[in-house]
Amino acid sequence: MNAIDTSLSSSPGQPAPGAFADAIVDLFGELGLSLSDDLGSDLAVFSPIDGSALATLKMHRATDMDAMVANAEVAFVAWKQVPAPHRGELIRRYGQLVREHKEVLSRLLTIENGKILTEARGEVQEVIDICEYAVGLSRQLFGLTIASERAEHRLTEYWHPLGVLGLISAFNFPAAVWAWGTTVALVCGDSAIWKPSEKTPLTALAFAKLLQKVAADYEFAPDHLVQVAIGDAECGGIIADHPGISIVSATGSVRMGQDVGVRVQRRFGRPVLELGGNNAAIVAPSADIGLALRGTIFAATGTCGQRCTTLRRLIVHESIRADFVKRLIAAVGSLNIGSPLDDMTHVGPLIDKAAFDAMQRALDRARGEGGTVHGGERIEVAGSPEAYYVRPAIVEMPAQSEIVREETFAPILYVLSYADFAEAIALQNGVPQGLSSCIFTSDVREAETFQSAQGSDCGIVNVNIGTSGAEIGGAFGGEKMTGGGRVSGSDSWKNYMRRVTATVNYSTELPLAQGVKFDFDID
Repeated sequence: MNAIDTSLSSSPGQPAPGAFADAIVDLFGELGLSLSDDLGSDLAVFSPIDGSALATLKMHRATDMDAMVANAEVAFVAWKQVPAPHRGELIRRYGQLVREHKEVLSRLLTIENGKILTEARGEVQEVIDICEYAVGLSRQLFGLTIASERAEHRLTEYWHPLGVLGLISAFNFPAAVWAWGTTVALVCGDSAIWKPSEKTPLTALAFAKLLQKVAADYEFAPDHLVQVAIGDAECGGIIADHPGISIVSATGSVRMGQDVGVRVQRRFGRPVLELGGNNAAIVAPSADIGLALRGTIFAATGTCGQRCTTLRRLIVHESIRADFVKRLIAAVGSLNIGSPLDDMTHVGPLIDKAAFDAMQRALDRARGEGGTVHGGERIEVAGSPEAYYVRPAIVEMPAQSEIVREETFAPILYVLSYADFAEAIALQNGVPQGLSSCIFTSDVREAETFQSAQGSDCGIVNVNIGTSGAEIGGAFGGEKMTGGGRVSGSDSWKNYMRRVTATVNYSTELPLAQGVKFDFDID
């Protein structure tokens, strides 16, 4: 294994390896927050940077969850009566507070999650951006006026607050995914309970406590409007099953979504699922090769391959494959791998040993299915045996085999060839997942076909841009085993509200729809 330097002394105030637990306390202090009430002996939290312990937290049990839901239901009754623009004002104040503490929150996120600082800053900016989006939305929760077939009747559609949101988020975006759903749900009039990943609960506590701090100073916000449930899969199961939780928004693996979705629907709750992605890029002969290389490399290696939108399959025209792959391997081999707190780093660590083991199993299977693996080895960090840094893997495959059709949450990019455009589309669509997709081409027919009903079957379809880095204005989510949900953007706010169709008769007659006659005498 290759050794790399993880010295963190290059930036002022940057903690040295092993000092991250103290750094967490200091960062919470800079936010004006304390962790003392959350500490316990149940859940140990580690930094993927060096494998060191950050804190040990108390976990919430079933009785705690029942109390949370009861409190959230009371908060909902009060909050839904607050005019939506006033609900938006709470989010505006929160977004401003996050903006003021952007750098502190970014460093906290990087220490606990392991993504490089520029990506952490981008994620915190995403929280700020979604707050601005939600504030604008608070004045646009509009329904419809519909033409009635009956004279002197008005047919309208309204949207009303739905209830308590239970949000289950994954470790890879420990702040943004929560903000996508919760800020929108709050302006829609819902209360919220957040169950973050047990791998990144400290980030969750920081972001939620800041919102609770804003709510405590806001005259219209009831107590317990936003709560955090620290726990494991059992805690998530309680959210899925609890009849007091109206909406369950869950982001994570397909296996998790299959379990949560069924449990929520069994009790006629509303599931909003954003699950796995096995995202592909088609590189056509007419592509701008430099653009395609840059787009491919970030999409495949960002967050060390631990994004749901990570590029996992590269479908290159056979006429340009050899040269493209050669340049790709060279470029990926030149990436700086190391401490995510170093601004020169391109790729930080995997979240933990389980992620590393899953990556190695996938690479072994790829070799067994005829693949040629470039990279993928562990890069040892001196003095940090529990940290899992890896070289991103480029895997040349003879066909879209079984392992290629699976999602491995690690930086593995499978390379396939195609001869004609129909074959490329078939390869792109030939996996169970349907989140994100892209094509690099200068051919307008190919670009338009890719976006059409005959093209990509994913929820996100990009042209001359990679599969990751979605903007908050567009609906985010995908089809097939990605779950079909849209957690934020566009009109996804409707997931967090209930629809009412209302008819008002302002005539002196009582005509029935569809011309139905039902005449009788009244004394």
